[in-house]
Amino acid sequence: MKEKILNKATELFLDLGFKSVTMDDLAHEMGISKKTIYSHFKNKTKLVEETTSNLFCTISTGIAQIRGLHKNPIEELYEIKKFVMVHLKNEKSSPQHQLQKYYPKIYDTMHSGQFDLMQECIEDNLKRGIEQEIYRQNLQIDFVSRIYFSGVTSIKNQKLFPMHKFPVASLMDEYLEYHLRGIVTPKGRKILNHIINSNQD
Repeated sequence: MKEKILNKATELFLDLGFKSVTMDDLAHEMGISKKTIYSHFKNKTKLVEETTSNLFCTISTGIAQIRGLHKNPIEELYEIKKFVMVHLKNEKSSPQHQLQKYYPKIYDTMHSGQFDLMQECIEDNLKRGIEQEIYRQNLQIDFVSRIYFSGVTSIKNQKLFPMHKFPVASLMDEYLEYHLRGIVTPKGRKILNHIINSNQD
């Protein structure tokens, strides 16, 4: 039952936001009593904490599996982006903003974990891209990986990128292309253009 509650809570939080969903809403959606939920989670903060932790583990595992396929680094980034978008359900309600505002400690823990995960993933991606001569040789790897993380985080800011003007899916595509065009070699550009053209077909 605990896993079912976690799964349904994750779905609702991503669709409607961490603040918007109440324990009553969750109980109603599942057709169970609030008492049942509280027998597994002592309060909503604990539920939010376990939900974000569970989601982070799912995404981390998925990213590790994609990296294990040893695709070329450009393809790998597109596969990771696709996987993350599916699991975050396009973040229709800007849940990250609500998490930051109403559960700052949980947000800070998650943000720190995201940074460590992405830093390791992007640094490895950059090194392999340089070795395969699809990324430029003179890249400052630590700088580029941090800029990439900073950008991914910033495009979730709805004041900068309001959803009615910048739908999340196309915004992520635009950002990934922007990142890659700044670091690819002519050889890498051919791969990038092929992926972009394939995605438009």
